[in-house]
Amino acid sequence: MDILYLLIPLSVVLVLLVLGGLWWAIEHGQFEGVEQEGERILHED
Repeated sequence: MDILYLLIPLSVVLVLLVLGGLWWAIEHGQFEGVEQEGERILHED
């Protein structure tokens, strides 16, 4: 039962890190133009 006092805060920190990484990726345009990159490979000679 004592392990829950460690695992619950660690899981909350992990979720916050994942959400922070997702927020960073969205703010820096990592998801902009996803279709263009796939087509760029096909059209480049």
